[in-house]
Amino acid sequence: MSDQIKSVRGMPAILPGEVKKWQFVEAVAKNVLHAYSYNEIRTPVVERSELFQRTIGENTDIVAKEMYTFIDRNDQSLSLRPEATAGIIRAGIDQGFFYNQTQKLWSIGPMYRYERPQKGRYRQFHQINMEAFGFPGPDIDFEMILLTGRIWKALNLSPLQLELNSLGSPESRKEYKRQLQDYFHDHQKELDEDSLRRLDRNPLRILDSKNPDLQEIIESAPKMVDFLDQESNEHFEELMAMLQDHAIEYSLNTRLVRGLDYYTRTVFEWTTDQLGAQATVCGGGRYDALVAELGGKPTSAIGCAIGLERLIELVDVSGQNEQNNPSKIYIVAVGSKAEGERFLLAEELRDAYPNLSIEMNLNGGHFKQQFKRADKAGADIALILGDDEISKQTVGVKPMRSEGHQETVDRKELLSIIDQFL
Repeated sequence: MSDQIKSVRGMPAILPGEVKKWQFVEAVAKNVLHAYSYNEIRTPVVERSELFQRTIGENTDIVAKEMYTFIDRNDQSLSLRPEATAGIIRAGIDQGFFYNQTQKLWSIGPMYRYERPQKGRYRQFHQINMEAFGFPGPDIDFEMILLTGRIWKALNLSPLQLELNSLGSPESRKEYKRQLQDYFHDHQKELDEDSLRRLDRNPLRILDSKNPDLQEIIESAPKMVDFLDQESNEHFEELMAMLQDHAIEYSLNTRLVRGLDYYTRTVFEWTTDQLGAQATVCGGGRYDALVAELGGKPTSAIGCAIGLERLIELVDVSGQNEQNNPSKIYIVAVGSKAEGERFLLAEELRDAYPNLSIEMNLNGGHFKQQFKRADKAGADIALILGDDEISKQTVGVKPMRSEGHQETVDRKELLSIIDQFL
């Protein structure tokens, strides 16, 4: 016998019990997105590698070290998507639905990065993305913050912390990068290997270092807010005024830069202190130049992504374990006539209660065995069919998760009786 084939490291299966939690969280998020008039878009998992090199940045860790890239049979370099925004913009330009239009789009699905797997960080991970195009003012920034905040509220989560920064225009950021490089070159002997590698290619990423030995140096580094162009500064001031007017708490984090090169102006993150090192649950910002960089007409844009693995873990640790599980009915049937009748009964129940889970015994066995299976299946009530019930046109109803005694009811009255039990 051959050896067992193991799963790919960092790409775990999501088992049925966990899937119910995912479905619950996804359903809540989708309802909120619908309330804000976002429309779903579905893009390929595989794109040309050039797309991510141009959008994310060739000097980023994602492109340089983390992408899953391969050559197909046409000698074309393809990559599994490490994030969703680039593919959405590529699709929008292809189909022409950005030009002279506004669009609010959302997507959900797996992303891929070759990282060191750890709790809350996987090589296959899942995101809910939301992107808005054609809105130049800070009001869309504010609305996206409201939207994400409403998702936390709908999940009854303890408050997450909102962190804000502005990265200014590409022109003002160039000057800031030069100042950062000069500053960190003066402290070159104190930098770690990662920071030295980033120093000339992307010095902003040094600000995001978690190395405790570098925190004092980073804290004294020049701040982006001191280099903002006038238009970016006014945009950011308006956004902060909106947040204050609506009593939404936030903190200004001058070290918040995000890991992708395409961000401009507003960047934000929602963080929590309940998940250890993986504190960021949602992050995003504006990328007003990206559509034009990929060949489209200049289009204002903003987007963010929610990490589903982290959000679901946060739902767990916050004690909000009420999954959107439908009530379950289990049909116990003993005898040849009852076994034939069970299918008719099950289909009748599915017609009447499309939101309920209907399961029936399919493995034979006496009543005691079948009740054990009903209990193991998590049934709320068991419906009992036997020769006596078939002859009398009745059904037994037994509560499985609440107090109450087994009753025998007329078959014609079953549907109204079930409502009382559930």
